[in-house]
Amino acid sequence: MIETCACHRIRMAARAVTRAYDEALRPIGLRATQASVLAAVAAEGAMSITALARFIGMDRSTLTRNLAPLEKEGLLSLGSEGWRRSRTLAITAKGRSRLEKAMPLWEEAQRSLKREIGARQWDEVQQSLDHLIRGSAPPRSHASEA
Repeated sequence: MIETCACHRIRMAARAVTRAYDEALRPIGLRATQASVLAAVAAEGAMSITALARFIGMDRSTLTRNLAPLEKEGLLSLGSEGWRRSRTLAITAKGRSRLEKAMPLWEEAQRSLKREIGARQWDEVQQSLDHLIRGSAPPRSHASEA
């Protein structure tokens, strides 16, 4: 089972890719997930934690744990609770500066991965991942079908 399980193999690949991006971003003190969060908030502007979680495809509670070090370091500001207990996130000037430093490192990690996969297969991998992401609704449990 372990050699052919798609879930296991995709998770192994995801961990390997994450390690490579984490290593590339290490000189500026960011992890791949943190760079993604900063990039998403910078691209979308101020947004709620729930909206950000939806935007980057991350569980809200996992995202909240990942926000703490970014807020502590002053890269993101987290507003007070508002309507529906929603809290608004915004990237700070320090966060934008760190993201600018991250971009060349991220781009090199991206180029390195593309070289490793091969330019011809790169587009196929991207399309396959997009297909998996779009079709990845969690299976319904048998209990909920009753």
